Amino acid sequence: MSEMVRVRFAPSPTGYPHVGNIRTALFNWLFARHNGGAFIVRIEDTDVARRVDTALDAILDGLKWLGLDWDEGPGVGGAYGPYFQSQRLPLYHEAAEQLLRQGDAYKCYCSAERLKAMREEQARCKQPPGYDRYCRWLNEDERSRKEAEGIKPVIRFKTPLDGKTSFEDLIWGEVVFEHCNIDDLVLLKSDGYPTYHLANVVDDHQMEISHVLRAEEWLSSTPRHLLLYRALNFDPPYFAHLPMILGSDRAKLSKRHGSVSITEYREQGYLPEAMVNFLALLGWSLDDKTDILSRDKLINSFSLERISRTAAVFNHDKLNWMNGAYIRSLDIDNFTKRALPFLEKYLPADVERPLPIDYIRKIMPLVQERARTLAEVPELIVFFFTERLDYEAGNLIGKKMDRASSIRALEASKERLGGLSCFDVPSLESSIRPLADEIGLKTGQLFGTIRVAVTGRTVAPPLFETMSVLGKERSLERIEKAIEKLKAHEG
Repeated sequence: MSEMVRVRFAPSPTGYPHVGNIRTALFNWLFARHNGGAFIVRIEDTDVARRVDTALDAILDGLKWLGLDWDEGPGVGGAYGPYFQSQRLPLYHEAAEQLLRQGDAYKCYCSAERLKAMREEQARCKQPPGYDRYCRWLNEDERSRKEAEGIKPVIRFKTPLDGKTSFEDLIWGEVVFEHCNIDDLVLLKSDGYPTYHLANVVDDHQMEISHVLRAEEWLSSTPRHLLLYRALNFDPPYFAHLPMILGSDRAKLSKRHGSVSITEYREQGYLPEAMVNFLALLGWSLDDKTDILSRDKLINSFSLERISRTAAVFNHDKLNWMNGAYIRSLDIDNFTKRALPFLEKYLPADVERPLPIDYIRKIMPLVQERARTLAEVPELIVFFFTERLDYEAGNLIGKKMDRASSIRALEASKERLGGLSCFDVPSLESSIRPLADEIGLKTGQLFGTIRVAVTGRTVAPPLFETMSVLGKERSLERIEKAIEKLKAHEG
């Protein structure tokens, strides 16, 4: 691009960052990195009443976890700071005063009670909601009386009563709004804090933002902003409004679809590189067949032209599949390192800490193919650490087997395994596999009974690899306990 690309992610610390917020941040970050531009984080913290104390840390931690580094903003600084709107109030007051002087804004003294009654009357008459411009037409004497009463006014923008505003959205093309459908928005609240509309226009101008990439829900606010840019004699940035994200049932994305804080995905064991890949495909694509894209590939390939107007669908099954694919791509040391915090947290309290890393490293290859998230790993491998295997005796009885044949199978296995001097995978397989024929069972029947005996599960990692890691002594002890359980079992 001929001009320096400067984009911003401007979250409000009124809640935790969910999928939609972070997808917006990611698209801005990819656009900046692709074009060699700057990615700015600006905190829009002027909604004092709804501010959540811990939300800011969650927002910044979420960006850091995903590797979305910023060039200017909190903790980094920059030439266009401060990067908290609460520290930029004089700029908004100055802009509001300018608009008042020019006659492009006015003070509104309407009480909350009057505005409530107005909205109720509009609803009763089935009129579109919006301020009725009552204070726009007050004369000087009426304004003076209101001031004398000590009413703290808000400042509203004087939207033109006729005409229209049009603009070229980089995703949606030409967009046109009639002024008659736009009310007189509040610019400055009675507490002295700006609304989003005034603050973001002033800040985007002051910070020389070149492109505004934001959610589709802000499309209808853009004509308001363009009118403000014009009144303040600012050059507007380019706009690109990102498609909505829907749930798999095509309804608005909510918590039941997976729209939870990005930090919850980290706690659930999703890899940051998988989340970045998944979120990038919510409304953007490289082509119609490529799903797995590295960070470098995303940066090199990202363009606004590939963003769809069609709403994106959040498919949790696809996220699980993709995260599993990324887990399988890790080398064992990396997989072990990433899974370790989840093992420390979720393995039973009676498992001795610190956990034996060398032992875990032997286990991890056995579950890497099956794990979809890191949080699933403790449950997949818990039987390697505890001797309390909780299973029903009936699980030891395979298909077309009975209690007696299951006992014989385990006793024969115990005898055969007890004679092994080497307990590695080849030795185990060459010893146990022919045993099935010798005792008149299919390999699946024999293996299934042994599997339950040594793991407590009907589905577990590969049998011989599992037994090799458990070792001879523990494997034989578990088979003996299984025999005792079957002998005590009735039915």
